[in-house]
Amino acid sequence: MAHYKAEQDDWLLVYLKYLLFVFNFFFWVGGAAVMAVGVWTLVEKSGYLSVLASSTFAASAYILIFAGALVMVTGFLGFCAIIREDRSCLSTYFCLLLVIFLVELVAGVLAHMYYQRLSDELKQHLARTLVENYGQPGAVDITTSVDRLQQDFKCCGSNSSADWHHSAYILSQEAEGRRVPDSCCKTVVARCGQRAHPSNIYKVEGGCISKLEQFLADHLLLMGAVGIGVACLQICGMVLTCCLHRRLQLHFY
Repeated sequence: MAHYKAEQDDWLLVYLKYLLFVFNFFFWVGGAAVMAVGVWTLVEKSGYLSVLASSTFAASAYILIFAGALVMVTGFLGFCAIIREDRSCLSTYFCLLLVIFLVELVAGVLAHMYYQRLSDELKQHLARTLVENYGQPGAVDITTSVDRLQQDFKCCGSNSSADWHHSAYILSQEAEGRRVPDSCCKTVVARCGQRAHPSNIYKVEGGCISKLEQFLADHLLLMGAVGIGVACLQICGMVLTCCLHRRLQLHFY
């Protein structure tokens, strides 16, 4: 009877090891995906960050990159702990899972909170940026961001091309008679902004605000979903780790 009990315990131990091993593999892949989303957001879309009033969007991306890198390192530790059946490594693995869980949960909550006030921030900040900062000395990053924004989203102005009529840049001599920046043009050539006809510049209903708001909303929802999704997956990993740790304790003692 005792021999049967020991044999049964061994099977439970092997089952838990393989289950945790499979989880750890998907966990490691998930970590790579989390980091990829964060890096892609910063590298490909960093040109739009200068027109945002707060750094919450960038902060959420940095948190995801940090969490993703930590997940991949933790994944390797998890493989070592499972193969070696080392309880101290399993304890460390569990603690790291808990830390990553909290970090990704924070990133997901930040993304969700920022999503709630995204529209108000854009309406208040983007129009002011176009009027006060575009084309001004010391605001090269903002000018570049606005130009890229208008070309990528094929839009002109915060709400419409009329927003540029009050711009400090358009009213200055540096504009050389432009009515809108050249980045508003469908085909960008030097001083093409002097002609503000719909056949020459982008006339989009809702202007750049509606386009940028939709773009950021989609990315924030993606970042939040990835962060919270992987965090929830880690609960299973923590439960399996506790079970394996307990089983190893019973097995050796």
